[in-house]
Amino acid sequence: MKILVFLGTVRDSTPPRPARLGARVAKACLMCLENRYERHEVGLIDALDYPMDALFKPHFAYPKGKAPENLDELAEKIESSHGFIMISPEYNHSMSPALANLLNHFGSSLFSYKPSAIATYSAGQWGGMRAAVAMRTFLSELGCLPVSAMIHVPKAQEVFAADGSPQTGVDQASWFDYFGRTFSQLLWWAQAAREYRAQVDPHELVKDFKRDPSERNAP
Repeated sequence: MKILVFLGTVRDSTPPRPARLGARVAKACLMCLENRYERHEVGLIDALDYPMDALFKPHFAYPKGKAPENLDELAEKIESSHGFIMISPEYNHSMSPALANLLNHFGSSLFSYKPSAIATYSAGQWGGMRAAVAMRTFLSELGCLPVSAMIHVPKAQEVFAADGSPQTGVDQASWFDYFGRTFSQLLWWAQAAREYRAQVDPHELVKDFKRDPSERNAP
């Protein structure tokens, strides 16, 4: 399986402390995937590496061959992947605007018929769970339906160090067991979807909307 991990925060300075709290969670997730699911190919997409222009123009709005190179490369990675892990903080009871902005640059056809997993975190006690609820709707609309198990990391600064390793006194195995429930679901669905896509092309079975939004309308 090819899995893309999206880190949906662009905060690279304080406050809040510590800086880039999400990077700790992302590194811990990658560490778990490398240790327990080593036969799979995993890549990290950091929203900080994709600065977007103030004026929004999605990848699919460019004529073929005219999109910025970084968007073309990311579109290819999304299209070739079999599943996604979305990592987000909670902003105003919702997902990170940086993550939403990055994902909105790509058509749902690149994500559709592939599963996703939701991982949220916070410096406080709730672990971003309200953002996770909002992300379910967003990811479903993209077509990469989230698996039922979710990951929440409250007080992430007390759980993981800057390199993703556990803080002193934290049981890494227990956290990896917790992550693993979500990751195992994701990989099961990703493999099932890949195998069935090889038999039936979902884009032929359920035609994509290509002209205008009215194609969604009831008769």
